[in-house]
Amino acid sequence: MKIIIIIHLTLLNLLIFNLIGGCARTVQLLPGGINSNSTEEYPNYSGDGNYLVFASDRRGHRDIFLYDFSQRQLVSLPNLNRNNSSQDQPSISQDGRYIAYVSNERGKSDIFVYDRQIQRSELITSDIKGSVSHPSISGDGSKVAFQASQLGQWKIVVVERNINN
Repeated sequence: MKIIIIIHLTLLNLLIFNLIGGCARTVQLLPGGINSNSTEEYPNYSGDGNYLVFASDRRGHRDIFLYDFSQRQLVSLPNLNRNNSSQDQPSISQDGRYIAYVSNERGKSDIFVYDRQIQRSELITSDIKGSVSHPSISGDGSKVAFQASQLGQWKIVVVERNINN
């Protein structure tokens, strides 16, 4: 089965039309800084749909950005991004309070969880000697699952966090 897609660009919309299925969808390109001329990757919605977190190279190195749909703009994330390291592969909790991400701040890949309320990150992989990637945070932010490679084999690891502090 061959599907042909025609893309027609307008100022803020993409019109995608599937000639076989005959369905048309308008996809909105969001204003407020969500897209740049740099690579934007790893988009992840908060469970309530109010936020979109993603990674971008727009400042010359990999950083995490947060888009607020109600404000239609990027939200500041004080103390998350660092100039001397890369932050990547974000995952966001249900209400957007917690963001799990990968950073090479300590000279190797680690998983951190950023708390937007206190504007601080917590290292959760200090005991893992190998590489880590692709964090996924639970809705309430109490658990983070990710891939870890120790002794050459990738495994799934789940870390339970105390969020009652």
